[in-house]
Amino acid sequence: MTQLSPRYVAFAGFLLCFFAMAAALYLQYFGGLEPCPLCTFQRVGYVVAGLVFLVAALHNPKKTGRIIYTLLLSAASLWGAAVAARHVWLQNLPADQVPECGPGLDYMLSVFPLQDVLSMVFSGSGECADVDWHFFGFTLPELALVGFAAVLATALAWAFWPRQPRSLFIPR
Repeated sequence: MTQLSPRYVAFAGFLLCFFAMAAALYLQYFGGLEPCPLCTFQRVGYVVAGLVFLVAALHNPKKTGRIIYTLLLSAASLWGAAVAARHVWLQNLPADQVPECGPGLDYMLSVFPLQDVLSMVFSGSGECADVDWHFFGFTLPELALVGFAAVLATALAWAFWPRQPRSLFIPR
């Protein structure tokens, strides 16, 4: 009989984040889609959540550790979801309300303090409002928003998963 332990759930969360980042990097390097500043910050959410899931899977903590990991995972997924929601909002603005294009993220990070960079990125720029790619009618930020909801759901499922593995199949 197959058993499903909390460690496997945490590893599944890591795989979810890994595949989201792999898709983003594939689209960047093979699809020719350069990430805008908001896309880059969404990637940070996936990377942080993925690393926390991986450490949690390796550590396999008890109750207090699971609470701490879940808080970290919730923060990372809510960060990413907030950035993705802002990105979706910018993409749905009328053309006359789209902000002007600003400098690139690399330039901003090298010239301005981090607080100013965050402020400029979240105020948006014209490049973040561009819709360059669709998948079944969804834009990348919309898919990222769904992905962060899945990350949060996995984190919460892992937090409340029973320590003793249960069978995947109902015995006859």
